[in-house]
Amino acid sequence: MLKDFEKNKPEEKSVLNAEIKELRSKLMGMQQQLREKKLPILVLIEGWSAAGKGSLIKELISELDPRFYNVISPVIVPESEERYPFLYPFATAIPENGSITFMDSGWMESLVCKLLRSEITEKEYKRRVRQINEFERQLRDGGYLVLKLFLHIDEDEQEERLTALLSKLDTAWRVTDADLWQHKEYKMFRNAYESFMDKTGDTIPWNVLDASKRKTTLRDALRLLVSQTEHALSAGRYVGSPFKEDFPLVKMPKLAEVDLTPTISDEDYKKELKQLQDRLGVLHNLIYINRIPVVICYEGWDAAGKGGNIRRVAYPLDPRGVDVMPIASPEPHELNRQYLWRFWKRLPRTGHICIFDRTWYGRVMVERLEGFCTEKDWKRAYNEINEFERVLTEWGAVVIKFWIHIDQDTQLARFTDRQNTPEKQWKITDEDWRNREKWPQYEVAVDEMLQKTSTEYAPWHIIESNDKKYARIRALRIVVDALEKACNEHIKNLLH
Repeated sequence: MLKDFEKNKPEEKSVLNAEIKELRSKLMGMQQQLREKKLPILVLIEGWSAAGKGSLIKELISELDPRFYNVISPVIVPESEERYPFLYPFATAIPENGSITFMDSGWMESLVCKLLRSEITEKEYKRRVRQINEFERQLRDGGYLVLKLFLHIDEDEQEERLTALLSKLDTAWRVTDADLWQHKEYKMFRNAYESFMDKTGDTIPWNVLDASKRKTTLRDALRLLVSQTEHALSAGRYVGSPFKEDFPLVKMPKLAEVDLTPTISDEDYKKELKQLQDRLGVLHNLIYINRIPVVICYEGWDAAGKGGNIRRVAYPLDPRGVDVMPIASPEPHELNRQYLWRFWKRLPRTGHICIFDRTWYGRVMVERLEGFCTEKDWKRAYNEINEFERVLTEWGAVVIKFWIHIDQDTQLARFTDRQNTPEKQWKITDEDWRNREKWPQYEVAVDEMLQKTSTEYAPWHIIESNDKKYARIRALRIVVDALEKACNEHIKNLLH
């Protein structure tokens, strides 16, 4: 691909300039159509050091309305300093509907450099390549146009450009040790880039551009961006079809089969609550010291007791290391991005705990039943969610998922109590009553969710909550057991 790449033949300058002017005009004219059709575009620009990535982006955006594009240059940091999953800086930088994001180097450069520096193993590299393919496919299936460009120059051209930059005081700072190392090991990098593009080009193909002549590079990039944008605008936003991957699933009972009679005495509750909370406080310190991230997910029926359950789990934790995220209906800027974006933005750093009061599972429950997404969207989401949670656990996160379960009679009694008690009336809304009328439909959706997303690495726990105190103790037991297991495994891995 790169080894045998042929350079472009020289072209008439006036003809080239005329075509660039025409393409720029077309691209500028399409910006309003992008807004109307709500088409988001992500342009990933990778390539050799000194190939002109920054200059290309500058020329691409020169005639565009700056309100509707963004330029991102993700910071590449050593593996030891990363506090979030590998994909975090890229997944959180995706554009809103109707806008364009230009990314100056991204997941390719980051991952290849880490492999060649021996900061990650070959096994981890392959795992991240799979994560990248999943990420790109999720963007495509969610209606994003993703254009991937690689700016190619040969070894001699790179040496000439680096030498020219180093010869001047005002440009020498732009050449880093990493750039010089890349040039010194040009063939090694070329092989690594070729291998990466071969492994990540099936879903969204790579476009290799001859970057030896800047005007030609600009024209070729504009041609690709304009043609693909025109096609996307005429064809409409792409909506991916559901698909099935074989995840290691844990068999789950249907909600109707769950015994909701378990209770606990007040005396036992007080005693065990203190023991579990004391232990959880100790474990939080160990989690922080060992840099283990924790994601606790709460879903359940209205009035099932999620809030009280969360309070008992959060109380013994150091507030500096825990965040409780109440998830409501998405804000406009969240609706305008792929649905997992707002959860990527809320992930905890390593060593921290994040408790989600409602989660990404809204996609296959409320969004499904209320028609906020298409049938293809929510059917596809089961696999996308399993992939997302696999990324979290491969990063090292402990993922704990609770469905807080009650029966309809208990819900009715709690609704009535809230409505008749002045200090509790804020807890009950007309929407709660409307949702109650749809209990059978929600139960079908929840059963399907539990069956399709209870994986071995992120299983569901159905918490019997007719007795709230019993439910709190059961949830605390599960959290304590999961954190103890994670700490023990971390220590075991260190010893090995």
